[in-house]
Amino acid sequence: MKAPLDAKIPLDELPTPALLIDLARLERNLADMAGLAAAAGVALRPHFKASKCVEVARRQLRHGAAGFTCATMGEVEALLEAGIDDLVWAHQPVGPAKVRFAVRTGVTVALDSVAAAEPLAAAARAAGVRQPYLLEVDTGMGRAGVAPAEAVRTAGQLERLGGLSLRGVLTHEGHLMTYLGDPGGREKAGRRVGETMAGVAADLRAAGHDCAVVSVGSTPGAASAPFVPGVTEARPGTYVFYDGNQVALGTAEESRCALTVLTRVVSVPRGEDLAIVDAGLKAMSSDASVGGSGFGTVLGVPGVAFGKANEEHGYLTGAGGLRVGSLVSVLPNHGCGVVNMWSGAYVVDGGFAVERWPITGRH
Repeated sequence: MKAPLDAKIPLDELPTPALLIDLARLERNLADMAGLAAAAGVALRPHFKASKCVEVARRQLRHGAAGFTCATMGEVEALLEAGIDDLVWAHQPVGPAKVRFAVRTGVTVALDSVAAAEPLAAAARAAGVRQPYLLEVDTGMGRAGVAPAEAVRTAGQLERLGGLSLRGVLTHEGHLMTYLGDPGGREKAGRRVGETMAGVAADLRAAGHDCAVVSVGSTPGAASAPFVPGVTEARPGTYVFYDGNQVALGTAEESRCALTVLTRVVSVPRGEDLAIVDAGLKAMSSDASVGGSGFGTVLGVPGVAFGKANEEHGYLTGAGGLRVGSLVSVLPNHGCGVVNMWSGAYVVDGGFAVERWPITGRH
């Protein structure tokens, strides 16, 4: 549950490091993505891993989200406990614990092979249920998923196992993150993803399979892939906050980024060029920047780089104007990874921290 603070807290009185969510930017991001999905005529099923925060999820529902995408058992549990049950677990449930969990909850899962499906199908048959799943398709990222040309054959193999119910197809077009400085190329690649998925769905239907859901998913592809006729659902995640990688990619301006880490200089040990802050790996994560190096973008202090970190310390170079006690705001490279490092975030409204929202579903 969200926790209102006893009083508005000036940011310079917060304990550091602190994870901050800018409420106005968050609300704008939610409204804009809801509008984009509506313009494309698709359902919006945001990825919960981007916020891992039930209060953010509730706001997404108020903006019209149809349900959520989850990455982990913990995320599924967190949303179910909050009474949110229209979920896709975009993950192969391999291993006894995950199989039991999938069958017990009935959550729609992702499958891409007979090897992954056989134990799940056996458990579903034993329980007398049909386990819903989406066939995952690799549209260029090179991670999990069947090749588009193998979709019909794989769906047939899974159907013969019994105990499974195909709902449709999904993909994650994460490879669009590679189109740095090439918005036109990213747009074309996103449309190719949508066209590939619509084609796979048509092939499955022609072979006699149900395929109501045609789901694409990424923030960089949100303005392209969902607009292809035949796509029914979009699953962006990072858009709730955006981050340094999205700024580098060109999918968001820095002014849209709602998630920052507030940190304080604790030492200036070797002259004015180096400042040590109290945000290290455990505050920033080790997620790399797609546009450079370091652990995040230092805001409002030109020329300062955050190039090195230990567990509880960050090293800022070019920090001639910083002194012990100086506050520094850092834009994370990848917001999803940073969120996973924290148990809660302060909500900032009008320059003050007004609430603290729990972060849940962490490993």
